[in-house]
Amino acid sequence: MVPPTKETAPDAHVPVMLREVLRALRPQAGDVVIDATFGAGGYSRAFLEMEATVIAVDRDPDAIAAGQELVRLHDGRLILHHGRFSNLETITDLHGFRQVDGVVADIGVSSMQIDQPERGFSFQKNGPLDMRMEQAGASAADVVNGYERADLTRIIGILGDERQASRISAEICQRRAGKPFETTAELAKCIEDVLGRSPRDRIHPATRTFQALRIFVNRELEELASALLAAERVLKPGGRLVLVTFHSLEDRLVKRFLQDRAGTAGGSRHLPEVETKAPTFKLTKRGAISALDDEVKKNPRARSAKLRSAVRTEAPARAASRDVFGLPRLAGFDSGIRQDSAQQEGAR
Repeated sequence: MVPPTKETAPDAHVPVMLREVLRALRPQAGDVVIDATFGAGGYSRAFLEMEATVIAVDRDPDAIAAGQELVRLHDGRLILHHGRFSNLETITDLHGFRQVDGVVADIGVSSMQIDQPERGFSFQKNGPLDMRMEQAGASAADVVNGYERADLTRIIGILGDERQASRISAEICQRRAGKPFETTAELAKCIEDVLGRSPRDRIHPATRTFQALRIFVNRELEELASALLAAERVLKPGGRLVLVTFHSLEDRLVKRFLQDRAGTAGGSRHLPEVETKAPTFKLTKRGAISALDDEVKKNPRARSAKLRSAVRTEAPARAASRDVFGLPRLAGFDSGIRQDSAQQEGAR
């Protein structure tokens, strides 16, 4: 664990499960580490204090702008890249590195984004119905106001695990016919009217729908799947992959990938035997690690966090197929993402 300094002091941003991330990654002086979700820079600061070189990636231009002072302080050991972590291989190449010693990602929305009402990620404070991490492309308002009811039902039901998705989508469609949704408060009120709200409810009734829209707007599951495949290609033998997730959809993708690549995925005795492939990762621990109680008390966001990690073997990377992830089939979920992403990286 890195000792507190002026940059990792208590008043600085401390990311979820920092202790566990450092134990799993084991960064050393001279290592090259990719912080695939830079955010407010908490992980990157810790890696830099341990004298590693860090390639930090974020699709949010605000995060890149806010990190420029950290770049200045570390004399070339921090490289900030505005882009998607699904393009790790291209990004690594672009900055002159063939392979790296570690890849770390804290999946999902950052506290910095949630705390800005104008970004539209949260219903706690009213703001535009946006939710775009890149601040470009289709917004949550575009989805809510433009998608067919059946598609909205599937998005909210699958990505939000919302059992009342059909009722919510029906009410959305009825209300938007009179006036399109523009703000987070309008959508939250619509959902609360449909589902009701009891003082005993642990979470707001709009929580699952907002989660679903955010994941859909930012193509988070597809991006994560592509990032995991890219990490397999950019990590050198002995390199470490560390993932922190916050809900079951993300964790399921990470678990499936690591089990498949480590050769621990369960088969069926009723199916024909398949060709055994050399493991490309070795699990550092079976199962996920959760945040310790002391961290959860200080930071409620850590309550749902799970960490999984693995070490890259010498086996060559496998074909970059996303079949292993079982991504949901949703309207517009796959269309144009790879092309848009490649074009953006090519323009940088």
